[in-house]
Amino acid sequence: MQTHSSSVVAVKATVSLGELLDRDYRNVENYERDLERNAGALRRANPSHASLHKAMQDLVDHVLGATDSVEDAKARTREEIDRIVEEIETGKSRAADHAADTFEDGETFLTHDYSSTVLQAIESAAAAGNHLTAYVTEARPRYLGRKTVRRLAEIDRVDPHLLVDSAAGYVLERCDRVVVGMDCIVEDTLYNRVGTFPLAAAANVVGVPVTVVGSRSKIIEDDFVFENEQREPAEVIREPVEGVTIENPAYDATPMHLVDSVVTDQGHHDH
Repeated sequence: MQTHSSSVVAVKATVSLGELLDRDYRNVENYERDLERNAGALRRANPSHASLHKAMQDLVDHVLGATDSVEDAKARTREEIDRIVEEIETGKSRAADHAADTFEDGETFLTHDYSSTVLQAIESAAAAGNHLTAYVTEARPRYLGRKTVRRLAEIDRVDPHLLVDSAAGYVLERCDRVVVGMDCIVEDTLYNRVGTFPLAAAANVVGVPVTVVGSRSKIIEDDFVFENEQREPAEVIREPVEGVTIENPAYDATPMHLVDSVVTDQGHHDH
């Protein structure tokens, strides 16, 4: 959960529930209770991961009360695990394909943090013959932007540049747009790695459009309530300072009016 995208976490959590299929249960009620308990524990492990929440809820909703025997309930669970994993992975891939089509030869863009979907889109766009210049912020305090730039350095036709988060405004006027992933979109708010909000706000001032990329499953329309994750203070400063409270939120909230377009597995949508 600290180093992987939310969709990867959702897949791993969904697959892990397959371990219940190797356990023995006296009746279907006991099996369903165990499934619901484990799915709930995984969902609560990170309340900020909307895709994790949605995957766990989706699986439970499609298994509970659907069968009358343990054997049938397990078979249904296996089917739902496979379906959900395929939907998440297919959604990512399709979103990346649609996003790849939005890149133009010679484009310069700025990206933040680490999004496997954005990376796949860049790789596909470059493979199609587009030469791209990428500015990548470090995404402090965990520096996942460094992970991104290492990946970009391996892609032909991509010229990557690494910069500290606070230098984003310095290079924005060189950029055609900002391209970021998403943890989730809930109503009129984009939740993404901390640093996204000031980046989008600065881009709005300079007049640089912001594109958000991710699978449609990350756009939440149910009763999900986003809960930010407070990470270890040691990520900000190794030695504690007496009398100082260390704030280390994992995500920030970007108003969607700062976003110009959203690209999902269902296509490109102007906002």
